[in-house]
Amino acid sequence: MAASVVITLRIMPTSVDIDLKMLEHDAHKLVLAFTEKESFRAEQKPVAFGLNALELVFVMDESKGSTEELEKQLMTLHGVNSAEVTDVRRTIG
Repeated sequence: MAASVVITLRIMPTSVDIDLKMLEHDAHKLVLAFTEKESFRAEQKPVAFGLNALELVFVMDESKGSTEELEKQLMTLHGVNSAEVTDVRRTIG
C-alpha cells in the first residue's frame, strides 16, 4: 500500500478582481479528479495590497508522483497567474 502525502499548493490570481470562491470551486473539481480523494481544504491568504492567494491543502497517494500535471491544469483556469506546490509532507499512520 502506498503512503499518502499532504500537498500544499498556492494559486496566485492575476488580480484582486478575481472571484476566489469561484476559483476555489473550479480548483476543487480538478484536485478531486487528480487525487481521487475527498480530502481538500482551501484558504485565502493575504499577499499584498489587497491581493489574496488561494492556498489548497489536499491528500494524494505518494505513488502518483509529481503534481506537475495538476499544476498545468490549474494554470488553465480563468484568473490564475501561477500555481505551485509550497509544501509536501508524508502522512503518519
